[in-house]
Amino acid sequence: MRFTKMHGAGNDYVYVDLFDERVESPEALAVAVSDRHAGIGADGLILLGPSRVADVRMVMYNADGSRSGMCGNGLRCLARLARDRGRAKGDTVRVETDAGVRTVELLAAGGARADMGPPALDPAKVPVRLKGPRVVDAPVEAAGETLKITCLSMGNPHAVVFVDDVARFDVARFGAALERHDLFPERVNASFVEVVDRGRVRQRTWERGAGETRACGTGACAVCVAGVLTGRTDRTITSELPGGRLELEWRDSVFLAGETVTVFTGDWGGPGGGRPPSRLGALRRGRHGV
Repeated sequence: MRFTKMHGAGNDYVYVDLFDERVESPEALAVAVSDRHAGIGADGLILLGPSRVADVRMVMYNADGSRSGMCGNGLRCLARLARDRGRAKGDTVRVETDAGVRTVELLAAGGARADMGPPALDPAKVPVRLKGPRVVDAPVEAAGETLKITCLSMGNPHAVVFVDDVARFDVARFGAALERHDLFPERVNASFVEVVDRGRVRQRTWERGAGETRACGTGACAVCVAGVLTGRTDRTITSELPGGRLELEWRDSVFLAGETVTVFTGDWGGPGGGRPPSRLGALRRGRHGV
């Protein structure tokens, strides 16, 4: 099975083109290829397939094999891969995702800017089991401490916590505690953020199903929205993550921009994948199989 590894600000995924390949068990394949010792090494698996409503379709699995509705960096990289493979034409790529159709603009020097859509702020839509029209700086007990969380969905659930020194913050302890907290019926991505000034933040994110990652695109979007909701930042910010920088702007939609990098391509001979008997078989599998 042919694959491509790509990353956006260090947020890395293994991509499989379903126009040419077949994936027998995407959950098992995600676990196998994501292993950084016995596999390729990635934050998860992303499948590029055909769509009836957009140029292409994105299907994403976390490193633990669980399905995810959205990934901002993964979306931007998939759009570039789709254009490079001839699955889409021009510098604007429309991508069908589990969270709806998203538009990605391919920029010069390998960059890409995605319209991530508006944030969902209703607690029922995050989802989070807290009352009120919004959850903003709400006190929550986690890992024996009280944290103030701001919650929203960017196609997947997020909790944002502002801290004084993100470099020294125990992301593993509190990220794991929030991910599986009883408040979040679908688990949650937890971002911990230090505000440098109104236009710049430092961020680390614990992603559900993957642990701490080098960057998180939807997490950076959530941080941009949370900064505005709590009065800490402006609507246009730069987020500095362990893997690089991402540029954010919240209008009606949240816009996410940053690098897209192809690391390498190769052939996978392990569990979960295969080569279809024909091109038509791959197209059918991409539409109906995942």
